[in-house]
Amino acid sequence: MSSFSVAAVNRLDLWLMQVTPPQNTAGLQRFCWEFWFFGLKQARACLFVVLFFASVLLVPRAGVWIIPRYDVLLILALLIQYWMVWSKLETIDELKAICLFHLVGFALEVFKTSGAIQSWSYPDFAYSKLFGVPLFAGFMYAAVGSYIIQSWRLLQQRVVHHPPYWMAVLVALLIYANFFSHHYIGDYRWYIAAATLGLYARTVVYFTPLDRERSMPLLLGFVLVGFFIWLAENISTFMGLWSYPNQLGAWSVVHLGKWSSWSLLVIMTFTIVAQLKYVKQRIDVPR
Repeated sequence: MSSFSVAAVNRLDLWLMQVTPPQNTAGLQRFCWEFWFFGLKQARACLFVVLFFASVLLVPRAGVWIIPRYDVLLILALLIQYWMVWSKLETIDELKAICLFHLVGFALEVFKTSGAIQSWSYPDFAYSKLFGVPLFAGFMYAAVGSYIIQSWRLLQQRVVHHPPYWMAVLVALLIYANFFSHHYIGDYRWYIAAATLGLYARTVVYFTPLDRERSMPLLLGFVLVGFFIWLAENISTFMGLWSYPNQLGAWSVVHLGKWSSWSLLVIMTFTIVAQLKYVKQRIDVPR
C-alpha cells in the first residue's frame, strides 16, 4: 500500500467529517442526504472488512502458485492489518483491542471445530493451521472490532445511559461462555439475551451521519450489525471458506438462528471497544 493510498483515505475521511448538505435542505431530501452519507461512512468503516473479504473472493480455492489459499489469506490479512496501523488509520491501543478479538475468536474456532464438537470445519489444507484452524480465521472476528472502532470515530458516536461497566463485562463473559457451555449444559442464549435487553433497554447511541446528531437504541445497532455479519457468513460459506455440517453435500443458507449469535458477539465486541480510553470518554454511565 502506497503513501498515495493513505493520503486518499485521509482526504476521504476529512471530507466525510466536514461535508454539509445544500442550504435549506429539509424533509425527504434531507433524509436522502443523511442516509447516503450514513451509508458512505459505514462503507468506509468497513475498510478492513472490505479488503479482507475482497481477498476471500479473489484468491482461488487452489491457492496462489504453491501457497494454499488459507495461507495466502493469512498473509494478506497481516498486510492489511500492518497497513491500517502504519497509515495511522488504527492506533497501537486499537491494535491491542483488535488482537484481543483475534485471540477470543481463534479460541472459539478451535473449540467449535474440535473432533468432539464439529460445529463447522475448514476443509482445505494449510501450513498455517493450528489445532485444525487456519490462523487467518481470527481476523474475521478482528474485522468486526475494526469496524466498530472506525465507525465510532467517523460517525462521532457517543452513548448515554450505558449500564455499569462491571455489569456489561459480566454479560459479555456470559455470552462468550455460552458459546462453549451450550454443548454440555444447554443453550442459555435467550436467557442471556433477555438479561441484555433489560440491561441496555435505556441505552441510546448518538451518531452524526452528516451535520446533525441522530440517535437510535444501542440494541438496534447490535442487531443490525449482527445481520450484516450473518450475510457475510453466507458469502464466506458459499465461497467454501468453511462449511457447516449441513453444507458439506451442497451449499445452503446459514441458519437464521446464527443472526442472534452474531448479534450477541457484537455486544461482546463492543464491550471490549468500550474499554478504550477515548471511547470511554464518550460513554455516559448514570451514577
